[in-house]
Amino acid sequence: MTYSRKVFIPLTTLCRDRCTYCTFAKPPGAGGMYLDPEEVVAIARAGDHAGCTEALFTLGDRPEERWPQAASFLADRDLTSTIDYVAEMSALVRAETSLFPHANPGLLDDDELRQLRPTNPSMGMMLENITPRLMERGMPHYGTLSKDPALRVATIEAAGRVKVPFTTGILVGIGETKGEIVDSLFTLSDLAQATGAIQEVIVQNFRAKADTPMRHSAEPVPRWFARVVALARWIMGPGANVQVPPNLTEQFEIYLDAGINDWGGVSPLTIDWVNPEAPWPHLDELRERTESAGFELRPRLPVYPEYIDEDWIDAGLYADVVAAVDNDGLGLITETSGAR
Repeated sequence: MTYSRKVFIPLTTLCRDRCTYCTFAKPPGAGGMYLDPEEVVAIARAGDHAGCTEALFTLGDRPEERWPQAASFLADRDLTSTIDYVAEMSALVRAETSLFPHANPGLLDDDELRQLRPTNPSMGMMLENITPRLMERGMPHYGTLSKDPALRVATIEAAGRVKVPFTTGILVGIGETKGEIVDSLFTLSDLAQATGAIQEVIVQNFRAKADTPMRHSAEPVPRWFARVVALARWIMGPGANVQVPPNLTEQFEIYLDAGINDWGGVSPLTIDWVNPEAPWPHLDELRERTESAGFELRPRLPVYPEYIDEDWIDAGLYADVVAAVDNDGLGLITETSGAR
């Protein structure tokens, strides 16, 4: 079992979308903002000190297309897009720390992937579900352009062309049918074979949040959700990396028997900004509970070992990535303590 020791950098909580289950995105005046470079560096340096290897950049999708305040922030810095700012801050983290950025900026085209590739050994974006039905009126993605599954598929295909190791996955419990879950997993299996770019598939259970329109929606029951996880393993195949976040289920060991081999990014320092109500397990606890179930817990970089080669990692980043891993391609961090 692997995990990535990370810090969460919420680069901007502004977003053009209106997902009905999200508490991360906020409008201007209600918490929506960009982090300044000094704030980004402060978080990254704290992560460096705590032995982290990943700087997870999470942000709203193209907020400048909806909010004048976002466009003004970017214009003041002679930038034309939020992706430009992601590129700048990724480069800053690489210059100031030993952390490796992993950007989750939403939809990306080939040129934007090339722009981020020199500083990000991997990137990611959830598919969530392949059905466009979830974009219809009354559904959770209504009025949310970036959740168009065809556009999300196009981003994953672009990652294959540009040679970017890519993390994606499904979100279970937002109104999809069982058949749509199956269709989504087969879509990811097909994309993995066609592009070679899918380094990891996250199977994530929906959690209702108090201040959202979906606050009264039912959450997947862990035992049933474990069947979805087992289905993902069966469809993706034995060689795939399949992850379930450990902070979204109290008895998360159930997913070990369902076939996962990774816990994803876990932070000893920062909250889960996407699920702030769900604290990370202490790293010592994660290790103890994983080992009690019969598995060895090992750290990894945000890029998986099988993608650490000169085809998939930018030439200017490759030597640093190789220097940060052992002979198995896993992380070299010292794990004498998981203390916060």
